[in-house]
Amino acid sequence: MSANPYFATKSMARLEEEMRDENRLRRILGPVQLTSLGVGAIIGAGIFVATGAAAHNVAGPALILSYVVAGVTCIFAALCYAEFAAMVPVAGSAYTYAYATMGELCAWIIGWDLVLEYAVGSATVATGWSGYFQNVLNKLGIYVHPLLRESPWRYDAAAGKFLSTGSILNLPAIVIVALVTVILVKGIQESASFNAAMVMIKLAAVLFVIGVGAFLVDKSNWHPFAPYGWTGVSFFGFHVAGQTDPGGSPVGVLAGAAIIFFAYIGFDSVSTHTEEARNPRRDVPIGIIASLLICTVLYIAVVAVLTGMVKYDQLDINAPVSRAFQQKGIGWAEGIIAAAGVAGITSVLLVMMLSGPRVFLAMARDGLVPQSFFGAVHEKFRTPWKSTIAIGLFVTIMSGFLPIDALLHLANIGTLLAFVMVCVAVLIMRRTNPGANRPFRCPWVPFVPIMGILTCLLLMFSLPTANWWRLFAWLGIGLVIYLLYGRHHSVLQKDRDRGIPAH
Repeated sequence: MSANPYFATKSMARLEEEMRDENRLRRILGPVQLTSLGVGAIIGAGIFVATGAAAHNVAGPALILSYVVAGVTCIFAALCYAEFAAMVPVAGSAYTYAYATMGELCAWIIGWDLVLEYAVGSATVATGWSGYFQNVLNKLGIYVHPLLRESPWRYDAAAGKFLSTGSILNLPAIVIVALVTVILVKGIQESASFNAAMVMIKLAAVLFVIGVGAFLVDKSNWHPFAPYGWTGVSFFGFHVAGQTDPGGSPVGVLAGAAIIFFAYIGFDSVSTHTEEARNPRRDVPIGIIASLLICTVLYIAVVAVLTGMVKYDQLDINAPVSRAFQQKGIGWAEGIIAAAGVAGITSVLLVMMLSGPRVFLAMARDGLVPQSFFGAVHEKFRTPWKSTIAIGLFVTIMSGFLPIDALLHLANIGTLLAFVMVCVAVLIMRRTNPGANRPFRCPWVPFVPIMGILTCLLLMFSLPTANWWRLFAWLGIGLVIYLLYGRHHSVLQKDRDRGIPAH
């Protein structure tokens, strides 16, 4: 353990001792359920929402390659996640891994960042769910009142400012977040069963889109293939390579990968459920890697079909998949896909809102946030119920009042930062604990972690500058909380002050 309290690390012996603590979550998830949770978190808003705006405004048909780039980036990070998840099967995901390698301050930063990722990601998904749900209602002749239909503001990228929509709040988004929060408080078994049902519905819809849409492809729609160019890289707002939009933000294949990276948020959430896995050392790596590979193949196929069916600049931004079938004159398919989109996006929301409280739970056990609140596990349901409700309220406010595009980018940069930290942690752990038991070993170290770091940083720099400032603001708030509360209540530091050895 470091002499500097900010860089004090948890030993493997301490982590293994914590794994034997009786005040743990129920271990009831197998490899199929974990893979289902991963697929449930990944496939949803990425296909049903993000593809339209990304193809229309950023990458064109070359969005296919954007998904390949993002998928390869995730594979590097996933292999690193899998090694840690097998070594340290407790709640906390990247937060716990950082605590074991880079110290308490870095662990706090990544834990706070993960909460941002899952909370903002949940709000983004809830906003997308609202759009699809209203599409289904419209098919039935039911319309939500204009004042309750969407966020009060929308972001105009060209003007670089927020404009009024005339609405007061997004009521459907608020309602779905409230319902999912209730399900999550009830228990992980109920949540996993509900998720499995939603996953089956949306996988059927995705396969329908690929199977039917393939016969509606017009190859001329793929030309020009890369209307916005092949790159699109900026460095803190300074243009480096490729084209830019009227607002100065980068566009092109790499810029598209940075934006649709949101579609891959989910496989890392599998690692937050390590403590609830029956055989975590084997099943969690399977769940992480299997869910990522399945979804990458499906994503590429869907984007190829979608941009082949409809010219990229004619894709609908809010509900691109269902509207593409409508544009092809297959109205009945639009309703089916929109309904499946609602089910699919619901499961994404469920898994993402399931993950945030478990990060808070790990932080509470270490004393970095109040144990009595964030560490409270319900006696009957065995879920972190107080933090689940708190995050539910936070997501309700964001999804009810903020536009989807502003949320989308903020979730991306938080996730990419988490991935960078995990890749760095693997390199450190291989050097500091070379003999530790690794039921799953990340292959080709140091190549895979280094490539993970470089590709994630590349995508982070391809995001608009405003996202960096929002990230710094969030991390700044977190740092103040740590300095005022966390470092004074840290269990590790209290043990150190009492002379209790780290090992």
